[in-house]
Amino acid sequence: MRLFYILKRIIAMLRRENFFKVMLITFIVILSGSTGFVFFEKDTTFADALWWAVVTLTTVGYGDISPESTGGRLVGIGVMIMGIGFLGVLTASIATIFMEERLLENKGMKSTQVKNHFIICGWNFRGEEIVEELRRDPKSADVPIVIIADLPEKPMDDPLLHFIRGEVRSDILEKANLNSAQSVIVLSDDNLDAYARDAKAVLNTLTIKNIYPGVYACVELMDAENVEQCKMAKADEIVVLGEISTNLLVQAALDHGITRMISELLTNRYGKEIYKIKLPPRLANRSFFDVMCELKKEYDILCVGVEDSKNVISNPDSNYQVAKDDRLIVIASERPDVT
Repeated sequence: MRLFYILKRIIAMLRRENFFKVMLITFIVILSGSTGFVFFEKDTTFADALWWAVVTLTTVGYGDISPESTGGRLVGIGVMIMGIGFLGVLTASIATIFMEERLLENKGMKSTQVKNHFIICGWNFRGEEIVEELRRDPKSADVPIVIIADLPEKPMDDPLLHFIRGEVRSDILEKANLNSAQSVIVLSDDNLDAYARDAKAVLNTLTIKNIYPGVYACVELMDAENVEQCKMAKADEIVVLGEISTNLLVQAALDHGITRMISELLTNRYGKEIYKIKLPPRLANRSFFDVMCELKKEYDILCVGVEDSKNVISNPDSNYQVAKDDRLIVIASERPDVT
């Protein structure tokens, strides 16, 4: 059905650009030129004349076949004059179609059918950094990203970046194919005051989760007082920017230099990063201490926490039993493969 829709749309654009009329006229010119060439050039077959007409029309001019009679040369002049005009129109029609498609994509007016992608709702100065961070991680380096924002055009030049213009509504979410996305990031609107930013973020989250409850929603808030409302909107993870910066400043004052380590762990651009990985089956039902030592010894990665079905536990007790379905929070120089 999707292929049929695409073909139907292409045919409609070709009709609008009079592509088929130009093709028909071009065919008539080739056929007429071939017939005239055979009429004046008695020793030429129609197949050779057809070849000559196409070569002449496209101004390639191989020279393997050329008219010798005056009539044949006049036919050649007619084919060249008509051919240059209609071939130019034909080329321009095809170029217009491709340029229009690119223009519509840059203006955010086209739907997308990508799957297992990331969606960013809203756009601010942190948006470009988010895209760059996603591109730095091998897990998401080649994953399509769709931006939903009320912007005049696509904010970044990235071949795997798609842009849908508009606010978070059901029709816009459908255009972004949110039902097939693996995660959605809801950014705050920097053009509003702090309270209005959070209100809009909560409303966008509520809209997304009501229509597509299965999608994983990560939401950016400015004020910790609005976390409860965001949880009621069924956000899966909430990042409070003001709270994080406050905590980092306090830790920087208490333990000098610690923020440099935290910054390193939070970026994919340099140093080591924090990852969540599956527990190797051979380490199931063993103590956290054994798991930590085993991973450090075999893979030189540091396990700092465990995620069970309900919570994330940082630095569990040494005797904590790691279950087979748990996930490990580790620090490594690159995304580890311990399967």
